[in-house]
Amino acid sequence: MNIKGQTLYVRIAALERVVVAFSGGVDSSVVAALAHRALGDRALAVTAVSPSVAAGELDGARRVAAYIGIAHEVVSTNELARDGYRANGRDRCYFCKTELYDVIQARYPGVTVLSGANADDAGDWRPGLRAAAEHGVVHPLHDVTKPQVRELARRLGLPSAEKPATPCLASRIPYGTAVDPETLSRIDRAERNVRALGFPVLRVRHHGIMGRLEVAEADLDRALQFEAEITDAIRAAGYEHAVIDREPFRSGRLNVEPARPAASR
Repeated sequence: MNIKGQTLYVRIAALERVVVAFSGGVDSSVVAALAHRALGDRALAVTAVSPSVAAGELDGARRVAAYIGIAHEVVSTNELARDGYRANGRDRCYFCKTELYDVIQARYPGVTVLSGANADDAGDWRPGLRAAAEHGVVHPLHDVTKPQVRELARRLGLPSAEKPATPCLASRIPYGTAVDPETLSRIDRAERNVRALGFPVLRVRHHGIMGRLEVAEADLDRALQFEAEITDAIRAAGYEHAVIDREPFRSGRLNVEPARPAASR
């Protein structure tokens, strides 16, 4: 580990017992790896499953936890039962994280909950951080940037070091459009269909009967070359219409501008 890793190790070692809110992404994987090293069997990784989580994410989390060696358990959350989540306002993530932390703290009372929130999260719209504060959640990576997290993950040899962010499926739905299980399932099917065509970093934005695909800048030209195949894959998931956005994918776009369909060419 580098100096930053040593600092984080000491920070976590000062705690008694911890539960890591563990998605299997790079941030929570670094926290889980350091917690396991620092605390051994006094650290537990917990992954939540619900209709809001993309298919395959739990299997990935299990693989990473097994690699780390940390004890790993699964809990079910029901954020769709919360009116604020279904309404899908700009504070949707607050209700999602409230559900997560309520479930974890009810199942594991008296332990410190750790999250993978990092320094970059402070510069984005993150209402989930308010829920974390209300539950006393600790963010060991609060002063670590995303590039630093990835570098530490590489030093630790974590299989999730280059894993793209995979937020809640509801993040593909424009604010103000209600969230429901069928819409989440349709988005998940569409993304899996396109990912199977060789596009690992993507989002299918939901616009009623239309799915609008965003892909990474490095893959955009290639995606446009296979536009017919890709739009067929999105329609096969249940959308009547499908387009590829001419602007590349950018995380958090819905937080700074209205979602809008792109014109097909």
